[in-house]
Amino acid sequence: MELLQVADTVAREKNIDREVVIIAMEEAIQKAGRSKYGHEQDIRAKIDRKSGDITLKRYREVVANDVVIENEVAQLTENQAQRIKPGVAVGEFLVDDLPPLDFGRIAAQTAKQVIMQKVREAERARQYEEFKDRVGEIVNGIVKRVEYGNATIDIQGRAEAMLRRDEALPREHFNNNDRVRAIIYEVREETRGPQIFLSRTHPEFMAKLFTQEVPEIYDGVIQIKGVARDPGSRAKIAVASRDSSIDPVGACVGMRGSRVQAVVNELGGEKIDIVPWSDDVATFVVNALQPATVAKVVLDEVSKRMDVVVPDEQLSLAIGRRGQNVRLASILTGWDIDILTEAEESERRAQEFATRSALFKESMDVDDVIAHLLIAEGFSKVEEIAETPLDELNRIQGFEEALSQELQSRAKTWLDQKQKELKQQQDKLGIKDDLIVLEGLSPAQVLQLGEAGVKSRDDLADLAGDELVEMLGADKITMKAANELIMKARAHWFADENAGAEQASANQ
Repeated sequence: MELLQVADTVAREKNIDREVVIIAMEEAIQKAGRSKYGHEQDIRAKIDRKSGDITLKRYREVVANDVVIENEVAQLTENQAQRIKPGVAVGEFLVDDLPPLDFGRIAAQTAKQVIMQKVREAERARQYEEFKDRVGEIVNGIVKRVEYGNATIDIQGRAEAMLRRDEALPREHFNNNDRVRAIIYEVREETRGPQIFLSRTHPEFMAKLFTQEVPEIYDGVIQIKGVARDPGSRAKIAVASRDSSIDPVGACVGMRGSRVQAVVNELGGEKIDIVPWSDDVATFVVNALQPATVAKVVLDEVSKRMDVVVPDEQLSLAIGRRGQNVRLASILTGWDIDILTEAEESERRAQEFATRSALFKESMDVDDVIAHLLIAEGFSKVEEIAETPLDELNRIQGFEEALSQELQSRAKTWLDQKQKELKQQQDKLGIKDDLIVLEGLSPAQVLQLGEAGVKSRDDLADLAGDELVEMLGADKITMKAANELIMKARAHWFADENAGAEQASANQ
């Protein structure tokens, strides 16, 4: 009964199944038995689950007479087995009882190691099963030790987790026995046991803190639409209400700021802007850039870029210290935001007007009046004039059908000529068709890449995002768009791999 009492105690302390502990004990006794009777022996131990009695037995397998014996102490031929136990068949075992073990010091130590190893494995398996589905949950713990800034956290006595230095707030230092609140952001199963990683800088941590502090968020009346953080310094959180009678910002702020202040205190004084979310992107961006006042917003939905015009005196406020305000607003909205003063915007418009005017005058041989009328109607490229239906061109004030037809004819002639020149340059540079037809690259960009030595889709696929941005210009392509373009160029690699795998599977 003493063994069963030990098994019960270990199972309670480690919070694992009693059966796991007993099986570990049986394996330990078997190992000790092999140490005494020979490691080649097939020795099996059994602990009675009710009485705690131990039985130790040796097993020998019966094999056919013509089979080569690999292990003479654990196997014997049918003829040999028949002499010991008449009637025994091939595949059965001869079982011999062994006397109870008298554990020596070394055998006892070996048995203890086996038991502890199995208990640790069971404990790790239990921890992984318990925490693998708790990613995104806030937990409370106590600091057990700190090594090189990385803190090991005891989570309510049930597991140990790691809070790395880069996942803690800046200037945040931990000492042993400090209480810590953090979010589980990753659980990995590794050979040395489940690795539970915590974070206090993750945007989701702040979202969960608001969920705990604001009952309306917990109940689903108010939704958190997005979070952007500069950990320990400043953050923005976008909220929307499903009930028009409830102000989402006011609910998150709380009476005299009590709710938001509780989150601020937990985050070490991090300033939080609570932003009302809107379906209209322009309105959402204007809200996200608060406290700056916005005069005008110009959207480019294709590249998800946005020019935001602010009064001169609001420029520094809109950009924020070290660009913090506009950076957080960009992360929150998912748009690339360029801040311009009204003077800069006016100058840019004048430059664009002059550039478009010169393009139309050169390509279609028109005067200033016609070029300005086209720009005023929203035309920015010769292609748009060539592809616009004639009746739409006829509706422009001062245009007649003959003029519209002539403009369209000149536009198409110019485009055809440009296409021929472009083809000649591409052939001269040796640019392959697979790069020319890749969606997302303009003809001019294809030439830029060709001049830089990128002449095929595979050449483009081998680039890094920053290399592509450097080749095309940071004002022409964002890092995000560059990475997407490179992944598009690599798509045929993965398609070829999948096709090869499917073919190999079919051949099997």
